[in-house]
Amino acid sequence: MNAFNVRLAGQDDVEQLCQLLGQLFEQEAEFSPDPELQAKGLLLILKGQDVGRILLAESSGQIIGMINLLYTVSTALGGRVAFLEDMVVDRSFRSLGVGEKLLNAGLDHARADGCLRVTLLTDQDNGRAHSFYERNGFLRSTMVPFRRLLMDD
Repeated sequence: MNAFNVRLAGQDDVEQLCQLLGQLFEQEAEFSPDPELQAKGLLLILKGQDVGRILLAESSGQIIGMINLLYTVSTALGGRVAFLEDMVVDRSFRSLGVGEKLLNAGLDHARADGCLRVTLLTDQDNGRAHSFYERNGFLRSTMVPFRRLLMDD
């Protein structure tokens, strides 16, 4: 594999990021790829000052991975925390260290931005992702996620 670097994403990267999100949402039970909606969401993050960060891994001008961290405030911890909303590595570049480098870069940015915790969700049956996050210091939470879509009300 060619060397790759990690950098902050910009608005010019949205089209390639949508392609990666398509790979992610194809495998998730609750979501489906929709490039128009994904582009809209990515632009909201990229244009927002304190919304969060999108980092990408790039090799020879091709985006091969991304991590998306969204920021909020925890009243329990009394400070800023991050939610790891999306993380995906292109199928052709998995198991080559890209994910770990992206995750570490994302955690470094979260720390630098004053975050006290990073939380994430995975599909219950995604054992590969569970192992990856546990190897990288994440612990399973006893919290149970609930969700209600407001756009259907």
